[in-house]
Amino acid sequence: MAHEHQHQHQHQHGHGAHSHAPAAATPNGLPEILDLDAALFAPHLTALTGRIACLAGDDVRNIVDLGSGTGTGTFALLERFPTARVTAVDSSPVMLERLDSAARDRGLGDRVHTLEADAGAGLPGVVDADLVWASASLHHLDDPATALAGIRAALRPGGLLAVAEVDGMPTFLPEGGEPGALESRCRESLDGLHAEQLPHRGADWGSLLATAGFSVEQERSEPWELRAPLPEGAGRYAYLVFERIRDNLVGRVSPEDLAALDRLIDGGPEDVRHRDDLVVRSTRETWMARRPA
Repeated sequence: MAHEHQHQHQHQHGHGAHSHAPAAATPNGLPEILDLDAALFAPHLTALTGRIACLAGDDVRNIVDLGSGTGTGTFALLERFPTARVTAVDSSPVMLERLDSAARDRGLGDRVHTLEADAGAGLPGVVDADLVWASASLHHLDDPATALAGIRAALRPGGLLAVAEVDGMPTFLPEGGEPGALESRCRESLDGLHAEQLPHRGADWGSLLATAGFSVEQERSEPWELRAPLPEGAGRYAYLVFERIRDNLVGRVSPEDLAALDRLIDGGPEDVRHRDDLVVRSTRETWMARRPA
């Protein structure tokens, strides 16, 4: 799941629509980040959809993917629930067009419906959903209480809401030395930026879900770590993440740290695409909550 997203999961949609990070050096880099994240952490998503299936049961026909981005969740859920249809909701028409094209290419066009909407303002026309999937999207909501009430209304009685969030940006550099210290300083600065722009990132979603009338059935935090030999694409993933956050940290880190970040993406010997000491670390948090019957 980014998912800041980066996360990543920094979808540029009103997230929940995802919105994720501010403007970045590679305007079109976000979809690739999301797709690489999905590929690198595919075992996590497979395990997660398995847990969802255990709670949701076999009779899942109507699924909503809230903040669908490039469709990682949409396609994973279509595979897990072979008789279901998915309504993919996002505030970015570009993301939805990409998802719709991918669905047609996979022969799944008849099982996917796209809906351009800001989840914080409601889900027009969505009723009696068996399952709502919200990956790296709820922290973008301006008013979680109002949005959760709308999600609850879109679910049928007994329907399940699966929430996935990521604990900040992933990390890549060796711990215990200056590279790891640099990354820690950058993460701290990003946390300050997100506190200003995304005040609900890191929220206690269990309490918010309970207050909104859901019955929270599972809550889990799972650290994931990928070590050498890393899957294909790990270096490219690290490069895009660092490239994306670099401009966001201008004025928030020292000139020395900014220069160090530049060396991680400038194509030289320190570039993350050339390093053999990368370790991809990310903590994935999930909540499973049910609308009472």
